[in-house]
Amino acid sequence: MKDMRDFIHEAETVGQLKRVKAEVDWNLELSHIAKLNEEKSGPALLFENVKGYTSPVITSVCTTTQRLSLIMGAPMESSLVDLMRFWVEKGKSLVPPKFVDRSEAPCKENIMKGDDIDLFKFPAPHYYPRDGGRFMGTAHFFITKDPDSGWVNLGTYRAQLLEKDKIGTQFIKGKHSDIMLKKYAAMKKPMPVASIVGCDPLLFLTGAARLSAFVSEYDFAGAVRGRPIEVVRGETVDLPIPATAEIVIEGFVDPETFMDEGPFGEYTGYYSGVGTDKRNFAQVTCVTYRSNPIFWGTTVGRAVTDTHMTMALTYGATLWQQLTDMKIPGIKAVYCPPEGSGRFLAIISMKQMYPGHADQVGTAAISTEMGAYGLKTVIVVDEDIDPWDIPRVLYAMSFRFQPNRCQIIKRGRSTPLDPSLPIDARDITGRIIIDATIPYEWEEKPIPVELDPEMVKKVEGRWSELGL
Repeated sequence: MKDMRDFIHEAETVGQLKRVKAEVDWNLELSHIAKLNEEKSGPALLFENVKGYTSPVITSVCTTTQRLSLIMGAPMESSLVDLMRFWVEKGKSLVPPKFVDRSEAPCKENIMKGDDIDLFKFPAPHYYPRDGGRFMGTAHFFITKDPDSGWVNLGTYRAQLLEKDKIGTQFIKGKHSDIMLKKYAAMKKPMPVASIVGCDPLLFLTGAARLSAFVSEYDFAGAVRGRPIEVVRGETVDLPIPATAEIVIEGFVDPETFMDEGPFGEYTGYYSGVGTDKRNFAQVTCVTYRSNPIFWGTTVGRAVTDTHMTMALTYGATLWQQLTDMKIPGIKAVYCPPEGSGRFLAIISMKQMYPGHADQVGTAAISTEMGAYGLKTVIVVDEDIDPWDIPRVLYAMSFRFQPNRCQIIKRGRSTPLDPSLPIDARDITGRIIIDATIPYEWEEKPIPVELDPEMVKKVEGRWSELGL
């Protein structure tokens, strides 16, 4: 799979995509159809008749594990945890991208510069009634480059369509693009950026992930694909652009210039503020796009949508990878539920090997690159509990957990999108580490009720005879 068109073909072949041929309005109607479809775990939707436009919109790409499996090249019957394990295993040997000639890059088929730039030529939806406007970037990512090291970052930050040649940014404090923007501010220079709308869906997954600083998402995506991602130089920015991208918006972000942006219905199911905010924006210098470009959007909003599935996969897998990199023994599996957007709650299953081992795993989780930002609750369970088996996790919480063994951390880095905190005080969050294991050091452990193995075999042999 190299691009969105490959995904559409493969998804349609296996019954995971539906073409919507009836006319649909980009203003609220399209997003509401997509949202209701996602809540029913429906197929990806390709809207071929968007009111006022000739080019299509695709939504609900990542809503199910089947489509995530398709994107990653994993077996279609994979569970979310299977995909996390696949992500961790595949991502061990990074593969840098490969530059191709512009003649081999479909993203260069059409070019708009100067007065010809008009982002309203693309069917960017208006998603929810209280949103501040239309959003060009929801299932997209910004490409930025560190001015010192040359490290290239792909990061998903919302992008409101502000004017025909301006899109908003929300580079949250401490995120990789924000770190880079601060360096450009110190240099008194604008930061070159490129927004990619529609591409190999794996690049969006990696752009949404919480990979460690100085690791390029291109390299990680290449590792998962097993081959280099093909890129091409930008027209007005010195950035590597996915050669098969549908829409590429090039521009510069002045660290000292702001416009009103927002609000936007976030993945938490709430708005992140009460109105508009002054934010940096990208002044667009060039737009390149494929003929009949496919616009990719996601409804976001309350769980569970493709946004939450994407975050559950990428955040959970990244946490698992970073714990593995710490070389902590005994970790069996990591699960970050999509209902918690993959980021606020983590459940870790482990084989205890020494006193304090469970505490080590819990504190390590909130110290990783991923966990240090927004993770509020860590539940550690024994190896006989699968972390995705929520009824069994609740069993462990009921019969193995003691409140006096949990740890409360009063200060940690938060996300400004967390609606459990006051709107004007979202820099700092509390954290809790719940040890729902049987303590390793207990000499007398609870004696479990177990079935007799031989009797189990006997009963299973009579199952049909018993009419069961």
